[in-house]
Amino acid sequence: MLALTNRAYPDRNVSEKEQRLIARAVAVLQRRMVGGEPLSSPDAAGEFLRLRLAPLDREVFFLLLLDTRHRVVAAEMVFMGTIDGAEVHPRIVARLALKHNAAAVICAHNHPSQNPEPSAADRAVTARLKQALALLDIRLLDHFVVTAAGCTSLAARGWV
Repeated sequence: MLALTNRAYPDRNVSEKEQRLIARAVAVLQRRMVGGEPLSSPDAAGEFLRLRLAPLDREVFFLLLLDTRHRVVAAEMVFMGTIDGAEVHPRIVARLALKHNAAAVICAHNHPSQNPEPSAADRAVTARLKQALALLDIRLLDHFVVTAAGCTSLAARGWV
């Protein structure tokens, strides 16, 4: 939905040349993921999401839309927010999942503050998304909070 590049939200500690290289690497990874092998582990999804979202200086909400075998059919930046929040609308997430005929969804958002701890609002939106998607027989597999240092999986904590 939203086409964001690393140049649009530069990491001040990375040169423009390095940002272009990272953007190309992410594009290659995304092409390989879409329609490729099933996601074999949360770590594989987390690493892709970290590369894609960690450099951004505004909070964004991202979706990996999966088929029944957990192969990525689409990867989309859905919502863009401010330095400390992004408004997420379950109906838009559900509409995208239906558009791509997704059987499952992995969602993620970054924390520009670099605090990897999920907030109460993160947990609440996860519950709302899970409930909304379940009405359409679409599974919410995980919700990642992404920082430059790594990802926190809400599913690993039992919150999905």
